Amino acid sequence: MSFDFDRRIDRRQTHSYKWDQSEKLFGDKDLLPLWVADMDFQAPSAVREAIEKRAALGVYGYSFREDSYTEAIVQWFRQRHDWTIDPKWITDLPSVVTSLSLAVEQFSEPGGEVVLQSPVYYPFYHVIRNNDRKVADNPLVFRNGRLEMDYEQLESLFKGGAKLLLLCSPHNPGGRVWSREELLRLGELCLAYGVTVVSDEIHADLVLPGHKHVPFASLSPEIADITVTCLAATKTFNLPGLHTSFTVVSNPELKRKLDNRINTLSLHMAQHFAQDAVEAAYREGGEWLDALLAYVSANIDYAIDYLAEHLPEAKPLRPEGTYLLWVDCRGLGLDVEGLKDLMYRKAKVVFNEGSTFGSAGAGWLRINLACPRSIVEEALESFCRAARER
Repeated sequence: MSFDFDRRIDRRQTHSYKWDQSEKLFGDKDLLPLWVADMDFQAPSAVREAIEKRAALGVYGYSFREDSYTEAIVQWFRQRHDWTIDPKWITDLPSVVTSLSLAVEQFSEPGGEVVLQSPVYYPFYHVIRNNDRKVADNPLVFRNGRLEMDYEQLESLFKGGAKLLLLCSPHNPGGRVWSREELLRLGELCLAYGVTVVSDEIHADLVLPGHKHVPFASLSPEIADITVTCLAATKTFNLPGLHTSFTVVSNPELKRKLDNRINTLSLHMAQHFAQDAVEAAYREGGEWLDALLAYVSANIDYAIDYLAEHLPEAKPLRPEGTYLLWVDCRGLGLDVEGLKDLMYRKAKVVFNEGSTFGSAGAGWLRINLACPRSIVEEALESFCRAARER
């Protein structure tokens, strides 16, 4: 089966957060957006057909979760990630960020410290601070041409009393797919200091050739017992607008606390379209995903080569996972406002400005490459030309 990832789909005037917010957010409606992490590709045909079938009912009443839905999740993670999940461990939630926020609320104390590893997906900061907790930063270090964990500094935070860690695996924006050895060392530290881990693994399926995602909770029963895993089909199959995700929690006490809060907030009801869409994705979307990963990998190769030739001052980290390219633009000699001016006013493109991922990201840009090659070409040509002409 062939898939047309080169097709440019006009998403303007469709209430698209990515395409229809440029004037409001960046001051110009005619910018080319390669920022917020959704794709410019259609979802697999099986997903579209499932949604169309639900829409054709014409009655959009309350829904409940069928066993076939959880069975599809279990089967997918067993086949793709060598991880055996008990269906009883699964709880649905509207989004991974919702899960992160509820976990911070339930598994840490007001005023307490919650560890994150910067630069990292910016809602990590929000769910900590908005829950009246303090950010305890364990900055990743740039070593061997990639981001790595600083275990010594992390242990000092645990010694200081931090009891909750938000893990981003695979890492956004840095593109790291943590190895089993790295995760085991992290798990040993967390077990030694009684730290609970909330692992955001929404990019688990988006791992590039030569790398393998290891679910943190799959490392051992002891590590699973301290872990809340946050997952979704939405990033994998481009379904974020359906607002559906799930947690996997094997520890009965952790799951009870989380489920009670979910029921209190009435977040437990199934979304009318999401269940069938997710089941179709997990049962029939594997071939589409494999083709997508090959296409994105080629986009990454193109972008890295293009920057090396046309703007060598910008130095991308080659990602091991995700469809996001983390680019060190400090060689351009621009501050945060200078980079924004270069993007929005001179190049007419939107990449993510790096300081939103924490102070360690200042001078960096995140580029979303899950789009047709022609868009990548247009954006990079415009950005490099503007950078050279300034």
